[in-house]
Amino acid sequence: MDSAISLEESIPESILQPFFSATNSSTLNKALENLIELARTKEGRSDLASKNMLNPTLQLCKLLSYPSSGNTLLLALKLIRNLCAGELRNQNSFIEQNGVDIVSNIISCKEIVNDSNHGLIRMGLQVVANVSLAGEEHQLVIWNHIYTLKFLEIAKIRRKETCDPLCMIIYACVEENHELLDKLCSDRVLPLLVEIIRTASEVGFGEDWVKLILSRTCIEESYFTPIFSNLQYPHPSIETTNTFTQEQSFLLSILSEMINEQLEHITLSKLFALDIFKILKTSLGVVDYASRPKSGLPTGSNDMDALGYSLCILRDICAFDPRNKEGHVDMLLSLGFIETFLDLLRELEPPSIIRKTMKDDENEETKTIKHSGKVCPYKGFRSDIVAVIGNCAYGRKRVQDEVREKNGILLMLQHCVTDDENPFLREWGIWGVRNLLEGNVENQRVVSELEIQGSVNLPELSNLGLRVDVDQLTRRAKLVNMA
Repeated sequence: MDSAISLEESIPESILQPFFSATNSSTLNKALENLIELARTKEGRSDLASKNMLNPTLQLCKLLSYPSSGNTLLLALKLIRNLCAGELRNQNSFIEQNGVDIVSNIISCKEIVNDSNHGLIRMGLQVVANVSLAGEEHQLVIWNHIYTLKFLEIAKIRRKETCDPLCMIIYACVEENHELLDKLCSDRVLPLLVEIIRTASEVGFGEDWVKLILSRTCIEESYFTPIFSNLQYPHPSIETTNTFTQEQSFLLSILSEMINEQLEHITLSKLFALDIFKILKTSLGVVDYASRPKSGLPTGSNDMDALGYSLCILRDICAFDPRNKEGHVDMLLSLGFIETFLDLLRELEPPSIIRKTMKDDENEETKTIKHSGKVCPYKGFRSDIVAVIGNCAYGRKRVQDEVREKNGILLMLQHCVTDDENPFLREWGIWGVRNLLEGNVENQRVVSELEIQGSVNLPELSNLGLRVDVDQLTRRAKLVNMA
């Protein structure tokens, strides 16, 4: 109580009086608590806006010192946060009274940033986040502090409680403002975004703001490469068994998730698709194909996760409607896209059910799949490859023809089977064969000839209730379920 009285004695009466008059409270902290509760409602915020309570609260924040008045300062910031929650008069007053300067100076001071309790920083960021939702004029004032990297040290705090509201502020500023988006990804401000990704990678996130920022910058716009590059190991001399960093594999996992969730609505940058294919090809050369997979994604290996998530991203990119998104796939096709994935399938050992068939028939003179010895680096790898080819073949005759010309139709037929290490391989295989045959007479003829020659009378197909039907008049073939 004595410390509270001492604090109040150091504050001018002109600042204290509005708090006591509005609440009839006996102490400053009690007055702040009552006002916080009142400002929780729309009516309460409106009433306090008419009484101009924001201004004395901002002035109070300027007078309070840390750590001696830390609790009172936290209450004052909480009151400002509630006052600015959707109340335009308070949001405008906050900007007019230099509230961004006052709050940002508080939460970026060295003593508060270095304190293990980051409640003040979280509350201050929530204040700025509420004001940022008021519109472009408010966002431009806030952006000046972002551009001067005033929040960089806050971004380095590995806590989701501070990372989430910081991301909310940034996303509000860049969502509709392409100029600010450019500045966010400029050499000057990019360190802020990089530190945010490092924090989210290490501690996770509670809200989706970081995902929205990364979707906007990396998928829809062409900033993926500089962001991804800045997440690599800082010095080539660092000893590591991985080519890719934890932050890079984390970034790919977030982007994969966003594309999969927003497949029908997302706008895709062509450069992004190209960059992901380059990452895939790099990761293919550094992962281990000798050890049998222990898990699906994430695997715990940065390189393996980079491979898996880049593969998933390409799988979903190929699922875009060819009538609207064909440009992305066309660009990939010109780079040997299909050949890459057919070669991957050929290099892998056969699916488990076919390996068993081969083992049970050791006297067979010819094998339909050559055993190369390579195993799937993670569970689901083979399914993802088949899915890429299947999605790519949907509605794209160019892909259908290329698979046939590269002798890939039988290869795809041989993946219409179950596999212990590849969930949904059978479903993806059937989907891929269906897309290869649909509307393509040449491909249908190839399958019918295989059926006549007995080449597709595979035990693993018939055991699963599958067969190839050939129309006796048209000689067109299709894969059907015997059940």
